[in-house]
Amino acid sequence: MNLTLGFSPCPNDTFIFDALIHDKIDCHDLRFHVEYHDVETLNAKAFRGELDITKLSYHAFAYAVEDYELLDAGSALGFGVGPLLICKDAELAEELAQYIGGELPEHLRDLRVGIPGKYTTANFLLGLAFPTLQQKEELLFSEIEESLLDGRIDVGLIIHENRFTYMDKGLHKIADLGDFWEKTTGSPIPLGGIVIKRSLPDAVKKRVNALITESVRFGFANPKSGLDYIRSHAQEMNEQVMYQHIELYVNKYSENLGEIGREAIQKLFDQARALNLVPVTEKNIFLEK
Repeated sequence: MNLTLGFSPCPNDTFIFDALIHDKIDCHDLRFHVEYHDVETLNAKAFRGELDITKLSYHAFAYAVEDYELLDAGSALGFGVGPLLICKDAELAEELAQYIGGELPEHLRDLRVGIPGKYTTANFLLGLAFPTLQQKEELLFSEIEESLLDGRIDVGLIIHENRFTYMDKGLHKIADLGDFWEKTTGSPIPLGGIVIKRSLPDAVKKRVNALITESVRFGFANPKSGLDYIRSHAQEMNEQVMYQHIELYVNKYSENLGEIGREAIQKLFDQARALNLVPVTEKNIFLEK
């Protein structure tokens, strides 16, 4: 059986799927046709139902839940893994940091904010932490640092490996939005997950989930096995940065969400619905065990 599979070229995703797509584990009769896209493109494809299996932001999943359900394997979720809000001006960073979780004074409300996509979990968290920052411009996540340095935006919301490189470029942290979520909820922050089409046979869905779990375990046991593949897709080619990225985003929740992971995702959905930020659905989020 042939299945379409979409994920990002970032090191955490290529690490997770390396064994699955390169015949390092036995997939039997399942074959995967892979597409690589940035997360907001993957979100949009999920809205259109284009892929059988795909990575997407948890925020975006709320808009695709009628057609997809969440696998227990493959998620980016944990403590200390959240997006960062940064800027070029150290004084502005210090001033903005005082208002996290509240309303900004008038003179700060028109700041231009670069975000990695409207439906990213990062943007959802920005809305919780700084609800009055509304002048948003959607950019590729890899363009946000340069846009700050060029003065095209005043504030940038960064994800992925950029959290390891922004300081080297003279940029300053305003807030860690994952830390804000953790202190507010006591839960790990759900960033992105792997979803599968509801229309596929249950047996196939469960086999895919088991194979992704096996692929993650293979990566943990053989961390350098996919180095050339991971490097070939990584924006940041420095090996140390690549593995910092992997260690940050690939963890026990990537192997299996477990009860803590599922509870964190449910909290995200419940909070978003309570604030009328996402549609309400009767569909079950999770793949039935």
